[in-house]
Amino acid sequence: MGIHKSIVTMSAAAGLAMILGSPVALAADHSMGFFVTSVGMGDGANLGGLAGADAHCAKLATAAGSKGRTWRAYLSTWFPDKRGTSARDRIGKGPWHNAKGDLIANDLDQLHISPNLVKSTGLDENGMLVKGRGDKPNEHDILTGTKADGTAYFPWEKGEHTCSNWTSNDKGSAMVGHHDRHGGGNTSWNTAHGTRGCSQKALNSTGGAGLLYCFAAD
Repeated sequence: MGIHKSIVTMSAAAGLAMILGSPVALAADHSMGFFVTSVGMGDGANLGGLAGADAHCAKLATAAGSKGRTWRAYLSTWFPDKRGTSARDRIGKGPWHNAKGDLIANDLDQLHISPNLVKSTGLDENGMLVKGRGDKPNEHDILTGTKADGTAYFPWEKGEHTCSNWTSNDKGSAMVGHHDRHGGGNTSWNTAHGTRGCSQKALNSTGGAGLLYCFAAD
């Protein structure tokens, strides 16, 4: 009986050692997979299209020490004859953590229904707070051009939502979200209101600075 118990104990120990040595038991990866850009591109909503916006995300992430990740700006596009690209289809499947390791969302559903995204977690690539309601200047308007579920507007949903697909710094408008979930009674992080124009001055006038949400899509 004693021998049997010893064998069982040894087997259990061996099994535990295998589990501990497996990838499943390793510490979860909480490296940065999300951030709000610390600065805009300086030309209003003219970002050089999606490619320019993605490059801006990658540049800031790399400067902050991120390595080996594919960065995408959370932006949708709109066309009069077909549905554009949806922001949610560009950013991978999650999970995403901020620069301090806080979980923003496990997956796309959580991100668009109940994300852990407020001023204290919507940090920039360096782990710093982004100015929001009550700060001077308020910069909580984040360019998105998207609907609440992360999808692009349909062709028949008239109106400017993307400042000519992120190439205009003049007339037009862009949908923005509030990273701090405050302002005018609107708590949406991705669909709060449209801007008064596409210039840098117009973006500033409603509480923005041309900032973007960036996600690791790998």
